[in-house]
Amino acid sequence: MLFNSPLYLIFFLSVFSLYWLVRRRVAQNALLLVAGYVFYGTWSWKFLLLLAFSTLLDYTCGLLIGAAQTQARRRAVLITSAVINLGLLAVFKYMGFFVQQAADLLRLLGFQPHLPLLQVVLPVGISFYTFQSLSYVIDTYRGKVAPERNLLDYAVYVAFFPQLVAGPIERATHLLPQIKRARVWSGAAVETGLQLMVWGLFKKVVIADNLAPYVDAVYSHPAAYSAATLFTATVFFAFQIYCDFSGYSDTARGTARTLGIDLMVNFDLPYFSRSPVEFWQRWHISLSRWFQDYLYYPLALHYVRKGGWGSKYRAHLISMALIGLWHGASWTFLVFGLYWGCVIAAYLYLSERYSELPPSSALVTFTSGAVTKRLHPLLSTTAMFAVACIGWILFRARTLGDFWTVLAGMFAPTGHETVRRLNVLDVRWLWALVLAFWVAEFVYRNQARVFELATGGAGRRLVLRYAMVCTIVVSYVAAQHGRALPFIYFQF
Repeated sequence: MLFNSPLYLIFFLSVFSLYWLVRRRVAQNALLLVAGYVFYGTWSWKFLLLLAFSTLLDYTCGLLIGAAQTQARRRAVLITSAVINLGLLAVFKYMGFFVQQAADLLRLLGFQPHLPLLQVVLPVGISFYTFQSLSYVIDTYRGKVAPERNLLDYAVYVAFFPQLVAGPIERATHLLPQIKRARVWSGAAVETGLQLMVWGLFKKVVIADNLAPYVDAVYSHPAAYSAATLFTATVFFAFQIYCDFSGYSDTARGTARTLGIDLMVNFDLPYFSRSPVEFWQRWHISLSRWFQDYLYYPLALHYVRKGGWGSKYRAHLISMALIGLWHGASWTFLVFGLYWGCVIAAYLYLSERYSELPPSSALVTFTSGAVTKRLHPLLSTTAMFAVACIGWILFRARTLGDFWTVLAGMFAPTGHETVRRLNVLDVRWLWALVLAFWVAEFVYRNQARVFELATGGAGRRLVLRYAMVCTIVVSYVAAQHGRALPFIYFQF
């Protein structure tokens, strides 16, 4: 069931109406659990067994950790949960890839292996709810959250339908207390929640889905297009994936808010970042913090204790490589993670190495100029966007060969003419769409301030606000392509 489908609209309105009719917390939670399983079961009822197993496993592990008398037993339960959760993730997501790589390696060595070709169906959202459920066990082990004894509340925490299949990856410390307390109707929360849902769907349907055909056409045969076309497709993909994924997150947050629950912000204008570290603090924030808290910090602490040069740089490389693999079982995703690991490590190394060096007088004169000071944020943001786009080439390319084709083709001294006609919207309209989106993003993010400057009274501000919402809705309806296109991150 897709957020951008008529079926979801019917589903949401039904859940929303029943939810606020029953009002009792236990009844609301029971409804949310049923809604979560119905929502997830629309892809395949068989996947529900895996979701229920993961829920019961970690619910039990949390209780066992709370009841354990020794640290050794607590650690054994934690390891059991991690091995089973990550083992299931490995089987469904990576087994086929590793079998194929093993077969290719054996053929390279002169053998003729007869390994079975595994075509395992990837359960939608398994990476998201596995990490969310596992974080609860880890936090219980660390003493950050008490073991949850109410199975219904915990099951809703795992299967809360707005963020079940594509995040944000919530922590038990944030979401569970909201599930356990009574929710009270708030007209203001419902209004802002609906606005956030509409804005998220606008980003997905109007922006991302109109850019997708152009990007798909170019990246399906990158050698056939000129440097300008490859450059355009890469920039368009940067906006496509941002609007697609952040659009899902906004819709999920808006849906949850109408039900009296706040989800964490998952995107914070990442393309305005001025450094690679800042970029990953703004992009897919819930995943970045998950790896930061549960992998990077323990790794960095381990390497510091062990000693030696470059301890935290190695932690960054390992963490980012695994973030890349989290997205999928392919060499392009692994290299995508390693690329960002190297970029972050190099940035931190250079920042530390040159932060205390006395600059030359010429450098002081240059950097202290008023013009340079004003241009520095723009230049650093532009450079960071270029670094991000190189990473997106790796993310979008089907193979490493296609990555090199796109990257080399973008810097060709003389681009040849496009040999294929793109059956998509005129590229000028697409560029106008991207630029208009940034204006709309600024207005939406700063609507209170913009309306205050643009109008003189509360009544007129209200009219302007709903005029903006109506414009978005009309654009959304006009941009429908006859079928609801899936969100990119559903494949992860």
